[in-house]
Amino acid sequence: MDLGNIIKNIRKQKGQTQGEFALSCGITQTYLSQIEGNLKEPNLSTLKSISDNLNVPLPILFFLSMTEDDVQPNKRKAFQIVSPSVKSLVNEFFAV
Repeated sequence: MDLGNIIKNIRKQKGQTQGEFALSCGITQTYLSQIEGNLKEPNLSTLKSISDNLNVPLPILFFLSMTEDDVQPNKRKAFQIVSPSVKSLVNEFFAV
């Protein structure tokens, strides 16, 4: 999963600095930086706050952050086929 990078990209698309976004989520800028760099894994309540402040449901954040390594080997071909279309639809629907 590349959750940190997805959070960072959506935050930037919304025009927020790390400091502004961290404040709105109730966390420090340093902690947000570590999350975005995939150095720290936030707990569920922090992830919920992040998803709420991004206006993107948490399951959508998880889906967008999935990579082939997260999928069982026997299902990777289907993931490769379906993922681009689904991600495009999700991006359009949630304006991310």
